[in-house]
Amino acid sequence: MQTQFNVTSFVAPVVPKPAEVTFGEMSELLRQLLEVQRDQLTQMKQTAAAQDGGARWRALMTKWREEFPEMPAGCKEALPILEKAYGAMVAALVAELQDQGPGALDSEFTLQDFLDRYGMKLGQLGNILNVVGPLAEAATQTEPAAPPSQSGNG
Repeated sequence: MQTQFNVTSFVAPVVPKPAEVTFGEMSELLRQLLEVQRDQLTQMKQTAAAQDGGARWRALMTKWREEFPEMPAGCKEALPILEKAYGAMVAALVAELQDQGPGALDSEFTLQDFLDRYGMKLGQLGNILNVVGPLAEAATQTEPAAPPSQSGNG
């Protein structure tokens, strides 16, 4: 078996010297770079603000603070109760499926019975949590600063 190798000589390409840049041109380039970076920063801030889901809820809390003064505190109090109820329902659902085994939902009747008992309640409670949760978080973020405590030295 014969193999042929072709070898050619390598000539390194000549790199042209960079053009001389004057101080004025350099400062103009730096100014343009700074302007582009400012534009990018502005755009990034707008994008971040648009993706802030809590901003909508904070705005709602601020807008209706006088009309519904009890709403922020109520949401913060209700959230753990709702979460506990949701967790209890999921735990009951899981325990029932474990008790019944792998064929728990094989028939149309057992599936419908399972959905009747858990589906609607779990879905509705989940929707309520999806509203109250962000409101409770927004309430925490929009709380007015607590007034300084006054001690009587009297």
